[in-house]
Amino acid sequence: MLLAVDAGNTNIVFALVQPGTREIRARWRIATDPRRTADEYAVWLSQLLTLEGYARDDVSAVIISTVVPRALHNLEVLASKYFRTHALVAGRAPVDWQLSVDVDEPRSLGADRAVNTIAAHALHAGDLIVIDFGTATTFDHSDFDGAYKGGIIAPGINLSLDALVMAAAKLPRIAIEAPATDCVIGRNTVDQMNIGIYWGYIAMIEGLVARMKREIARPVKVIATGGLATLFEQHTNVFDVIEPDLTIQGLAIMYERAHIDG
Repeated sequence: MLLAVDAGNTNIVFALVQPGTREIRARWRIATDPRRTADEYAVWLSQLLTLEGYARDDVSAVIISTVVPRALHNLEVLASKYFRTHALVAGRAPVDWQLSVDVDEPRSLGADRAVNTIAAHALHAGDLIVIDFGTATTFDHSDFDGAYKGGIIAPGINLSLDALVMAAAKLPRIAIEAPATDCVIGRNTVDQMNIGIYWGYIAMIEGLVARMKREIARPVKVIATGGLATLFEQHTNVFDVIEPDLTIQGLAIMYERAHIDG
């Protein structure tokens, strides 16, 4: 079984994947903390594996994608010490991107965005826009050949809300949720904040996708991923498809390619 690890700025996702079928047997999420040791990961993961009916010996390979360089070492130690395998790191041989990165600074492309591009192109044909709702919300364009052509980085919705609450002393902390109605004139502070955050974000998504489509000037499919994608789906038709596990799928694809090549 493959243990795919997606280390983001806010959370790290561990997923147990069946190679070949890419079926996700289990997934777990933990807050990102570069100080967390391999031993701490192992205790936590061992318990969760047991709850799902698996053992550490069921993991035969580990692949890691990270945008947090300080977290990588302990994850690699986790793989070698507790799963007795050398972790593959996305973007590093033998799991190089095998991806054309057609931008001004190719080396600046985040691992998560590269992995998402690989997965999206493997799963869908034609020009694609991938929207990933994470700590930041990213919009990435890949063309019909699978080449990464560039994109947009915007503040994530939680980041936007945190900044608003921190900067305005009298505003309360609220949960992000879809408003009960389509009305955009709020009658109290909480409703006004929710409207501003939610409908403001919908307007940003729709506006940026419309601008990207005009610039691409070819038919394009819009793919959404990340935990908050389903929150917005009910009030916009901008998404053609939601792929909640796109990054994990991309890691499984990269592992399969390296395994075949090797």
